[in-house]
Amino acid sequence: MRPSDMRIGLDIMGGDFAPEATVKGAIMARRELPAHVNLVLFGDEKIIIEQFSSIGENPDEFEIIHSSQKIEMGDHPVRALSQKPDSSISKGFGMLASGELDAFCSAGNTGAMLAGAMFTIKPIPGLIRPAIAVALPQKDGGYNLLLDVGLNPDARPDVLYQYGIMGSLYSQYVYGIETPKVGLLNIGSEEDKGNLLTKSAYQLMKGNPDFDFLGNVEGNELFFNRVDVVVCDGFTGNVVLKQAESFYNLMHKVDNGDSFFEKFNYENLGGTPILGIGSQVLIGHGISSPTAIKNMLIQNKKIVESGLITKLKKAFK
Repeated sequence: MRPSDMRIGLDIMGGDFAPEATVKGAIMARRELPAHVNLVLFGDEKIIIEQFSSIGENPDEFEIIHSSQKIEMGDHPVRALSQKPDSSISKGFGMLASGELDAFCSAGNTGAMLAGAMFTIKPIPGLIRPAIAVALPQKDGGYNLLLDVGLNPDARPDVLYQYGIMGSLYSQYVYGIETPKVGLLNIGSEEDKGNLLTKSAYQLMKGNPDFDFLGNVEGNELFFNRVDVVVCDGFTGNVVLKQAESFYNLMHKVDNGDSFFEKFNYENLGGTPILGIGSQVLIGHGISSPTAIKNMLIQNKKIVESGLITKLKKAFK
């Protein structure tokens, strides 16, 4: 990919504090991103221009794609995509699907983002089910990748196996880990521990040629650098994620003062990737601040540069 080719789309209308937070976040990202990365803003053009004007900034460094409709947080995801074809999310996915964007992100309606990823972009051929992945900070530095955290509450053993492939490739090419270690989240470290799903998944993963499987990982090992990728079904992963968020909020309220706990702050990474679809998509938290929006755009640029989508397509071909 030539540097001049990169175009990252942002839904300006998405998020609890949009458009102020999204516009400010885009401006912050523009100041940190290299000139060859073009930011494409989707939303009501009049509102976007007014927002730039209100904070004394010039919108000329951005491309604005006007959309007359907005998918609200309470809208039904699938119906909203079909009934609001001129919404910022619908138009963003349309340009991503046509190859006019390299990546798209939004802090808006999560369901609509997932529906757009599944029905407009579509999963990578050969992949059973995509997943949502989230980075968990590690005590001795860096992050490990947890997937799935909510897209598939129920999963089959072969789906978890494919999560191991996706997580390993992400860690290798986005985090720069040469040979990522993959673990299966379970209630014990022994091979015969767990439910029917994890026992069957373990047998598939053991001695496999597609990734370095370390074995079962327990919940008390998630933050101590034992593995680089943790695989689980979306129900379990979502419980873990919400517990980690609660943990951060608790430590923040008691003013612990340890910089490690600040790594749990969602603003630092900005968004979570949907892995397994044919293009790069990040979903931001609904309460995203300008800093979170900025970091979501910067993270998108890093993932695009890694060539992850091409490598995933090759792995599942």
